[in-house]
Amino acid sequence: MLGAYIGDIVGSIYEHHPIKTKEFPLFSPDSGPTADSVMTCALARVFKTWAENMQDRSNKSQLSKELVASMHEFSEMYPNVDYGSRFQIWLQKKETFPYGSYGNGSAMRCSAAGWFATSLEEAMELGRISAAVTHNHPEGIKGAKVVAGCIFLARQKATKEAIRQFAFRYYDLNFTLDALRPVYHFDATCQGTVPPAIQAFLEASDFEDAIRNAVSLGGDADTLAAITGSIAEPFFGIPEAIHKEALARLDDTLKSVLFPEQLV
Repeated sequence: MLGAYIGDIVGSIYEHHPIKTKEFPLFSPDSGPTADSVMTCALARVFKTWAENMQDRSNKSQLSKELVASMHEFSEMYPNVDYGSRFQIWLQKKETFPYGSYGNGSAMRCSAAGWFATSLEEAMELGRISAAVTHNHPEGIKGAKVVAGCIFLARQKATKEAIRQFAFRYYDLNFTLDALRPVYHFDATCQGTVPPAIQAFLEASDFEDAIRNAVSLGGDADTLAAITGSIAEPFFGIPEAIHKEALARLDDTLKSVLFPEQLV
């Protein structure tokens, strides 16, 4: 999950001030976690507890209720982190039913689905569950399933080509970042965010390059980079300097779902 946090932190200051270059300060005094990190943590806490305590992994009947409750709880702890407009209404009204969204929020918050799954099929199923509690539009569900699947494959040391072939079953990836960058604009949908985020990972030489690729597209920078970072983390690993800088910008609650080796 740290990769998603880092992407969110780095992209946070560029969401409303887009850039079209890879040459920018990775961290600035104002860089910090946004709603992307908060909801990633909210879901991760549920999946972490489920994975640690569930003897029968096929029993997922309570997950949806627990995910909803956790998102509402975290929104009360973090009320001022710029939630999406429709999601904000869902939170304020204490809704418990989905609202048909295909926004990219489902894909940016699903890291734990890929980390706590024990198979590709389970990763995609956990991704589906994580999305469907709010983003139950087919595109919203697809975004989370594919990102969770990519994360799982990266954890399993799959090659970039294998990850690309998996993602290509769901999205057209026949483009390059250089061709996309000049015409890309802010797009808060899954279908407009997940393919560029995956491509930012696929064209990267290392973790930092992946984050720079995502932010440089000039779109929904924190969410793009959160998705890219969530896939890049298990594939490349995170450089020590970036790791330490990110930890310094996270509070104890957001750090609570990280793996022990990530806290040092």
